[in-house]
Amino acid sequence: MHSEQSLYADQWLDIRLADVELPSGDRIDHRVIRTGPGAGVVAVNEQREVLLLWRHRFITDTWAYEIPMGGIDPGEDPASAAARELEEETGWRPGPLRPLLYVEPSNGLMDARHHIFITNTAVHIGNPTEAFEADHTAWIPLAKVPDMIAARQIVGGTTVAALLYALTETTIRA
Repeated sequence: MHSEQSLYADQWLDIRLADVELPSGDRIDHRVIRTGPGAGVVAVNEQREVLLLWRHRFITDTWAYEIPMGGIDPGEDPASAAARELEEETGWRPGPLRPLLYVEPSNGLMDARHHIFITNTAVHIGNPTEAFEADHTAWIPLAKVPDMIAARQIVGGTTVAALLYALTETTIRA
């Protein structure tokens, strides 16, 4: 990359124009989206159900289930951000978190870095403080995840990766 210039920036993202040299020596202009990192939680209970948000994404005009996830605040570590997001978006406080996976969901277009954690316990502490995040939350049997992905009830890349990884991990540990 020879240079990069901002085309538009706000608190959520920075759309940039990059002057990129390909291995062939050719140079192209490429759009890049710079964003802050994110953190999410796969909360699994004793019945092997996962806590998901049912939400609408206006960009694609789709309704689907997603794991609770959001941005990492400046100075905040990923695990703390993941715990905060779970609590704010669902009203459930996670037990101990452990890393599940790290994913860059669209690294040909953006530098988003997602840190996903898993917990096997959560305590309901009340209503979500960010109720606008989802229509509702639901505990869904983890075993139903592959069929829900096939039926396009789960479509977000980070959620798909996290749930399939969690399904594999919990199957191995079971």
